[in-house]
Amino acid sequence: MKLTVIGCAGSFAGPDSPASCYVVEAPFEGRTYRLLVDLGSGAFGPLQRHSTIRDLDAVALSHLHADHCFDMSGLYVVSRYHPDGAFDQIPVLAPEGAGDFLVGAYGAEEDRGMREQFAFKAWQDGATVQLGPFAITAALVNHPVPAFAMRIATATHSLVYSGDTGPTDALADLVEGADLFLCEASFVESGENPPNLHLTGAEAGSYATRGGVGRLLVTHIPTWTDRAEVESDVKSTWDGPYELVTAGSTYQL
Repeated sequence: MKLTVIGCAGSFAGPDSPASCYVVEAPFEGRTYRLLVDLGSGAFGPLQRHSTIRDLDAVALSHLHADHCFDMSGLYVVSRYHPDGAFDQIPVLAPEGAGDFLVGAYGAEEDRGMREQFAFKAWQDGATVQLGPFAITAALVNHPVPAFAMRIATATHSLVYSGDTGPTDALADLVEGADLFLCEASFVESGENPPNLHLTGAEAGSYATRGGVGRLLVTHIPTWTDRAEVESDVKSTWDGPYELVTAGSTYQL
């Protein structure tokens, strides 16, 4: 498996990174299968540096906040109106109602829920969906809108992505034994943090420790948050390998 970080800025695109967007790749039937995980604000442009858009096989959206899905509008335009012809329909795993929601972001003249180009399938808490080489298991997590963490596994490796979440046992269960844990840390321990919204670096580290993961990758740090403080928080609960990710970074499993 290969993970490429397209965007990792928390809550909004920052000067050094778009909002959340990742590509997960693995061999499949003699070629490389490419799964796009989230497509947040500002990510569609940089995505084109790392992947031919027509080569994307499927999309998985953790939830329907702007910093995780609004650049689906760009993907829709390219996939429908490309001068070389429209793309084949792309499977999209997403929360219930994603098609109608994304039409609202794109524009009112599109009245078919983008279904010509995207085959939407709603997440089911605890269910596993097979896409190419990936078995993707969803877990409903703790956020103001329906939001899902996901475990993306091949026959030999596994990656867990927290999406956006406050503390929840669902994440602890999902992450157990994962080779790679891509976890948000939007808050710092010293802050007065609202409940049921995001994690601190210490909480991300605690889940990594409880789950016995191979490596922790910390993401979704907002521009206004001190990365050094997030890192200090991570180290207070986790003594394994870790990294605060940056846009453009790649990781091999």
